[in-house]
Amino acid sequence: MSVQETDNVQPRNDSFWLPLFTVVLGCFAALLTSSSVNVALPKMMAIFGVGTDQIEWVLTAYMITSGVVIPITGFLGDYLTFRWVYILALAVFTAGSLFCSISGNLTMLLVSRVFQAIGGGVIMPVSMTIIYKIVPREKIGTALGIWGLSIVVGPAIGPTLGGYIIDTLNWRLLFSMNIPIGVFGLLLALLLLPREVRRTERRLDIWGFILSIGGCFSILLALSEGEQDGWGSQFIVTLLAVGIAALVLFVLVELSVDEPMLDLRAFKSPIFSGSVLTAGLMTMGLYGGVFLIPLFTQDLIGLTPMQTGLVLLPSALASALTMPLSGYIFDRIGAVIPASFGLVLTTWGTWQLHELNLNTSLHHLQLLMAIRSFGIGLAMMPINAMAMNAVARHLAGSASAMINLFRQIAGSFGIAILTSTLQQRMDFHIDRLREMVTVSSIPVQNMVGTASAWLGGGYGGYEKALALLGALVQQQSYILAIDDTFVIATIFIFISIPVILFIGFMQYYYKNKGGAEGPSAKV
Repeated sequence: MSVQETDNVQPRNDSFWLPLFTVVLGCFAALLTSSSVNVALPKMMAIFGVGTDQIEWVLTAYMITSGVVIPITGFLGDYLTFRWVYILALAVFTAGSLFCSISGNLTMLLVSRVFQAIGGGVIMPVSMTIIYKIVPREKIGTALGIWGLSIVVGPAIGPTLGGYIIDTLNWRLLFSMNIPIGVFGLLLALLLLPREVRRTERRLDIWGFILSIGGCFSILLALSEGEQDGWGSQFIVTLLAVGIAALVLFVLVELSVDEPMLDLRAFKSPIFSGSVLTAGLMTMGLYGGVFLIPLFTQDLIGLTPMQTGLVLLPSALASALTMPLSGYIFDRIGAVIPASFGLVLTTWGTWQLHELNLNTSLHHLQLLMAIRSFGIGLAMMPINAMAMNAVARHLAGSASAMINLFRQIAGSFGIAILTSTLQQRMDFHIDRLREMVTVSSIPVQNMVGTASAWLGGGYGGYEKALALLGALVQQQSYILAIDDTFVIATIFIFISIPVILFIGFMQYYYKNKGGAEGPSAKV
């Protein structure tokens, strides 16, 4: 590790495809695991003999740890080289997967998940930086579009694969399947990733490091536990206060030191700032589909996780097809046109989902999700590429870390808002329907009478009919709450449209001013 790498990374027109495949493989493994484990939680509860509040830490521990490690990736990449950081991260992730697969109790599994998340959290921003360093600017859109396949395909097939493994095989395979992928990826990385020159003069910003860990940990923990503990509880309020205070101090420290861990001056660029904001808003809206559709298909329609994954598979294929296409378009005409069109499609598709009901056919649901995913594929990669192109190449590590950290926090924030909205709207609709559905209502009396006779008659049949009526009220309230929550998800994405148009205006302004906002900025 102490050996100085001999060659600096220079983008070459014909040498980046195999290294690109190498980093995409690592990202795919990390994202596949994070999405496939969700469906295994009920099985793990039974195996380890624990409750929901304990088993949820299998997800929470991974989410928080992977977010906390992101800020330091830029420094580590400069000091150790991004090649070695990626290799170490993939090795840690693979080892963590091994430990998860042999865990005999929940404590060992949680420790192993934290270990796994350290590697998984580093892989994403570091791989993005490596791509930015080895790919020529005129092809960066195409490269990031291919890299984006892992972001879409991994989470898309994760629930389906996880459901199949849980139904027919052993839950340990959810983790052990990463081992051969990780070993193969390590061999490719050692052979194919280009060498870099270490910046051994870099010094770690200790206070920035401490404040970033404290701030990110507190914020992410509060967002993940807020709905369960109550947003007004002392624990959650304290976490949010500590997290916000730590991040404010972090910003002040980073702006005052000569060598910040994250160079926040990149946010002086309106194009970089606008792109990061757009990506964050889009992420918050996208979690509407990730979070709400499985609730609709499994809790209301009765599909299994595997069947839900198959329903969502066409939408994943739509994104997978359009991401490389959007990168190709970006390389020729810039980001604003494909991103704007993609955001409009995504907004429309998400809005249409607010009319879901029990009569909605699965084919119609698949069509709406595919249209929505087509828009996501058009918008996501141009926005990321535009953000990275707005900063100098030597700031790529910091820029990638900030983009991924902001997306991680935005995703957690989005889930928190959508979860809270779903619960509040469900309570609202239950109260409203109970006011309308009363035993004094003639239609209700007729329904209860018919159902009572069908259920055996007498007092027992009457009690069962009332219980059935209550279940129908609960079910309808759930559907209406999901529909209302999709409206909130639509608003997040809709707000991002004027932001991307503003970025287009700023690019046009800088071009006519005689310069460009960042190297190779495109209109």
